Amino acid sequence: MGIPKFFRWISERYPMCSQLITDNSIPEFDNLYLDMNGIIHNCSHNNNDNAHFRITEEQIWIGVFNYIDHLFSKIKPKKFFFLAIDGVAPRAKMNQQRSRRFRTAKEADDIKQKALEKGEELPEEDAFDSNCITPGTDFMKKLTAELRYFISKKVSEDANWRNVEIVLSGPEVPGEGEHKIMEYIRLAKAQPDYDPNVRHCLYGLDADLVMLGLLSHDPHFALLREEVVFGKAQKKQKSLDNQNFYLMHLSLMREYLDMEFSSVSDSLKFPYDPERVLDDFILLALFVGNDFLPNLPNIHINEGALSLMFRIYKEVLPDCDGYLQDAGRVDMSRLQKILDRISVVIEKEAFEAENMDTLYISGKRENGQNERQLLHQLEKKKAKEGKLGK
Repeated sequence: MGIPKFFRWISERYPMCSQLITDNSIPEFDNLYLDMNGIIHNCSHNNNDNAHFRITEEQIWIGVFNYIDHLFSKIKPKKFFFLAIDGVAPRAKMNQQRSRRFRTAKEADDIKQKALEKGEELPEEDAFDSNCITPGTDFMKKLTAELRYFISKKVSEDANWRNVEIVLSGPEVPGEGEHKIMEYIRLAKAQPDYDPNVRHCLYGLDADLVMLGLLSHDPHFALLREEVVFGKAQKKQKSLDNQNFYLMHLSLMREYLDMEFSSVSDSLKFPYDPERVLDDFILLALFVGNDFLPNLPNIHINEGALSLMFRIYKEVLPDCDGYLQDAGRVDMSRLQKILDRISVVIEKEAFEAENMDTLYISGKRENGQNERQLLHQLEKKKAKEGKLGK
């Protein structure tokens, strides 16, 4: 899930952040982190709506193993390899997941019924239920056991796996995969012997990972993800060897953001700190909605609202006594100034436009009713005149 359209917005606004990687242009990384649920979903069910698609658990295991091995051989981490499977999520995310799982089950049943109505003969075995990819299910317990066996086998047979510390965090450990990864990074940074120049690579599809990576404030951080395609190309099944991967360099994005917001440095009443600005950027970006927070009304990235929010931030910040937050504590009086400005610039215009639309529709309805009443009166008059003529 994550923040809707946020990854695309970043790629368009800061195009140099994304790099299509090839075999001879992959930077070196010390640590590789895998958010496993994206891999499990990719290997267990296809994206197109095919009622005939069937897959066994053994095929899923092999697909997951090949995917992990492919990512490991592509990035080649030097020190650490972390595999995180989603555990029990917070209550806010569970509520969202519940509605999504009901919808997934209903869509699968609708696809099956449509195929039967067309007279298609479906395979006897049941289709894979993606709702099995949930902490506590038998499927996830088997998957975790198979992953432990796979890691042991690779360490014993592949020399590249032996010099790397490997951690598997299974579904029995609470928390979503990306949050367990960030918790490890935070704990590692708290150690006295932590090297601040460690090069991190985090694989995952959620746009929330951009926020989590920026929140780490590490100078060398990159996100790895597959190329996202839409339309007809999405339905074509690509082999793993032909799959394109992109690296999003958050270290470069930090420089972009510094250049974007440094224009207000001379007008501030307090010292300009790009790390504090980065925290404010993340806070404002979350107002467009994510897995846990609904978006503000009329705040939509595809309508340019995020860029407008950042312009408002640069206008309002010089009138504040400090940044919007400090070490996770939000200053509500300063945030209120931002929200007040948003209510004037965005909300007022949106409500006025909506009110104009409502008045226009009401006027059309009244005109239609008046026309119908007039026609009805004319018909009654003609009928009356016809009777008198007879």
